Amino acid sequence: MRFPPFHWWRTVFFLIPAITVYTIVLGIVSLVAGLFDGSGRLPHKCAQWWGRAILFTSGVRLRPTGQPLPPDDKSCVFVANHSSIYDTPIVLAGIPRQLRIMAKAALGYVPFIGWHLSRSGHVLVNRRNPGAGIFKRMQRMARSGASLIIFPEGSRTTDGQVQAFKAGIFLLAIEHKLPVVPITISGSRIVMPKGRLMVCPATVEIMVHDAIPTAGLQRQDARKLARQVQDIIASGVKMANGAMGQ
Repeated sequence: MRFPPFHWWRTVFFLIPAITVYTIVLGIVSLVAGLFDGSGRLPHKCAQWWGRAILFTSGVRLRPTGQPLPPDDKSCVFVANHSSIYDTPIVLAGIPRQLRIMAKAALGYVPFIGWHLSRSGHVLVNRRNPGAGIFKRMQRMARSGASLIIFPEGSRTTDGQVQAFKAGIFLLAIEHKLPVVPITISGSRIVMPKGRLMVCPATVEIMVHDAIPTAGLQRQDARKLARQVQDIIASGVKMANGAMGQ
């Protein structure tokens, strides 16, 4: 009989209970903070603490590289590749900006996490009828000085290759004249790839690329912009993989 490896036991009997506690406690703190801060800034601090606590407990270290982030008061759309469920705490902990997440509206009903998203200015999308609701939420987000973080592949990759980016978010960036900042996340598949219930310690690189202005672009440029950003992020993944292979 073959026993599961150490990190499986660690994940099931230590990390999952610990992360559950972090989610409940910081979810409650976020909800209370939201009563006194309608801008979502204090609740986002809770989300940052949540991400940092998860990474620390899991043994995940972040290594920022690339270009400087845009100024704190400059709203933008951060676009990242997606290869692990850990990508969300990674971007929350690794991008020191007021971030808002675009997610399915149904996620808003999930206890604690969903309640936080619903009350903190995040962009929850009803996929059956997205319509003007997204536009209004994007306007509120931009006015508050926050930035959006999005994984435009739609789902986590299973082989490490960057999948095709959906153009919808780039259309929103163009309509709101928000610059797009490509982010390459490398190493998160080592932590926890899709389909594996086991977390392994690792160093994850967050590579920030040059911001791409959208002022002057038209609606028909959205697909071209999506391909441009996809190519930039994919080249960052290839560069990181090559460096790790040396």
